Amino acid sequence: MAAGLNESTPHGLFRRLLRRVIHFLSYHLILSRGKTRIVKAAGFRLKVPSTVFHPRYFLSSERFADFIGTLQLSGKTVVDVGTGSGILALAAARAGAEKVIAVDINPNAAAAAAENARANGLGERVIAVGMNLLSGFQPSPMFDVVISSPPKHAGEPRDLADRGWHAGPNYRDIVALFSQACERLRDGGRIYVMLSSDSDLGLFSSLFKEAGFQAKLASEHSIMIESLIIYELEPTKNELG
Repeated sequence: MAAGLNESTPHGLFRRLLRRVIHFLSYHLILSRGKTRIVKAAGFRLKVPSTVFHPRYFLSSERFADFIGTLQLSGKTVVDVGTGSGILALAAARAGAEKVIAVDINPNAAAAAAENARANGLGERVIAVGMNLLSGFQPSPMFDVVISSPPKHAGEPRDLADRGWHAGPNYRDIVALFSQACERLRDGGRIYVMLSSDSDLGLFSSLFKEAGFQAKLASEHSIMIESLIIYELEPTKNELG
């Protein structure tokens, strides 16, 4: 099982060097590639333009999409924060969601998600919007489910393409996500967020609690160098009033 949310597991020199090599190769060969590619992932045919997180090469996207397929989303309104190619938003619509809003700060990602929704016959239920987290929505209950697979690593991103990997020092670019989501979540709503065993789980634990959520492990998938961890966040009783 993954380390608990309150635990921090320092990595040795070899692990840190390995992570740097993986990022170097991922950035130059995948994230900053110059061509648009057509791929199949999680049962969808997806167009993935330059700077957009690639759902075929990075296993987290398909694993999360598979998990979303197990949720009871019939008739619900879902928002996918940091949608990338739109794969998670499409998975939510396929799982029965009545309306899915796919948001991303990267305009190339928002455009790709809209196009991919139409191409996969889900354009009537999936809307894509260019937005920084949930800041463009009024702070009132409007979503039944929030899903997000944010950047897994701290550090200053090099450019727009690298924002799919790095979330800024101390995860600066996504710290507001959980408080924003809490303000916009309907009664009985849930958040599902995917992190990595290499993420700062202690910091995320603090962010969850400060925003008024209690977290439990919903799913974990181990790959060669890390574990992909999905947490379910539920508002605490105090937040529910």
